[in-house]
Amino acid sequence: MRLFIQLAVIGLVLVNATTLSAAPPNIVFILIDDMGWRDVGFAGNAFVETPHIDHIAREGIQFTQAYASAPNCAPTRACLMSGQYTPRHGVYTVIDPRHDPGQPHHKVIAAKSNEALSGDVVTIAEVLKQRGYATACFGMWNLGRGRSGPSTPTGQGFDIFREPKQLGFEKDAYFDSNGRYCSDVLTDESLQFMEANREKPFFVYLATHDVHSPLDPKPELVEKYRRKAARTGEDSAAINQAAMVDAVDANLGRVLAKIEELKLDDNTMVVFTSDNGGTPQYVAPLNGSKGALYEGGIRVPAAIWWKGIKQPGRVSDEPILSMDFYPTLTELAGAKLPQSQLIDGVSLMPLLRGEKSLEREAVFWHFPCYIGRGEPSSAVRMGDWKLIEKFQDESFELYNLRDDVGEKHNLAKQNPAKLRELQKVLSDWQATTLAPRPTQANPAYDPSTPLNNRGGSGKKKGNKPQGQGRRDQVDRNK
Repeated sequence: MRLFIQLAVIGLVLVNATTLSAAPPNIVFILIDDMGWRDVGFAGNAFVETPHIDHIAREGIQFTQAYASAPNCAPTRACLMSGQYTPRHGVYTVIDPRHDPGQPHHKVIAAKSNEALSGDVVTIAEVLKQRGYATACFGMWNLGRGRSGPSTPTGQGFDIFREPKQLGFEKDAYFDSNGRYCSDVLTDESLQFMEANREKPFFVYLATHDVHSPLDPKPELVEKYRRKAARTGEDSAAINQAAMVDAVDANLGRVLAKIEELKLDDNTMVVFTSDNGGTPQYVAPLNGSKGALYEGGIRVPAAIWWKGIKQPGRVSDEPILSMDFYPTLTELAGAKLPQSQLIDGVSLMPLLRGEKSLEREAVFWHFPCYIGRGEPSSAVRMGDWKLIEKFQDESFELYNLRDDVGEKHNLAKQNPAKLRELQKVLSDWQATTLAPRPTQANPAYDPSTPLNNRGGSGKKKGNKPQGQGRRDQVDRNK
């Protein structure tokens, strides 16, 4: 009997140990707004100092060919939340009348974007919540207006939603009337949530406004990089950009410190990436910027930090997309993909475990709208080859990214066989996903109207204290 009891106790201990070790990992997903591919240290930026961002790349895995699923804010977020390509959910742009079809600067009738992510979509937050996660969204949502309803964060699986307006910040303002910095406050909220839910798995989606223009950096960081630029020769725009990125890095450092303080570093994954490409000034050697399907508009920095990564410090050249995080986090959590929803993304877990490459032949983008200087277009990448279809003039551009990452040499005429191959791949995908192809001429088109029709002064509204912020703000379109 004594032996039986001893064995039973040992068995109970082993079961408990197994249960504990199998506890779903915590997840902190940090999505930066408009951060370009080379805006951080680990991606090759020698001017800005990003020790904490570089740390997660050095101690985790870095992706050199990570892509946003769309060239602007809202559709990428919809792809991230749904695990789907843009034609599946129909969100192509942020809500803005300047993007409506038929504007005078539109050469063709663009597709109409859904104004919100449908409540029928099962989001990654809902998947994780069903698995027992505490879920919170801090910052930007951009997939439906309001604080309640089926297309808001709390209607899409998040227990808590805190947006800047709730916390005392005017639209797009980096500082409030008391001098608080918006991302600092959002990070404070995130840390409090992590501490309050330390005994159960949590999913923190921290989606700050940084580094969207007009930039409004902390004065002390501007001074830091002004002194550095005196030695290196960078201009004032680079100084302000670096100051903004520095603040992002500092808040990531606070997140990592809290994870360590709570002794959760052995069972927490941190994902860091951006929603689209960056400003035109700092995309070199890439072509294009936010709004375009050239590399500069869609290639983004990305790194994952997790103790389960095999051989930390690895650099992956595998092309990945924003929508891939949906099945990745689902698999990480031990959850199941929804049966009612087609998931286009593929799990990155094989890459994290060092097992094999991803099993897919091509990746796609579809943007049938206008935004800023971006025009309706569709694209496919298959291996080193990339094809861009431009709808308003019904043209194609073919590039070999291995030899020409800057997309300077259109090889469509030199390589007709490859052109036809990728045209068919893209056309078949468009047909499968019911992707709209805007080719109808716009009768209201006025070529004298600037393509980048802002419909206003472009000046940012905000309630920052007197004297804070940059003098030479460069406004990037939403």
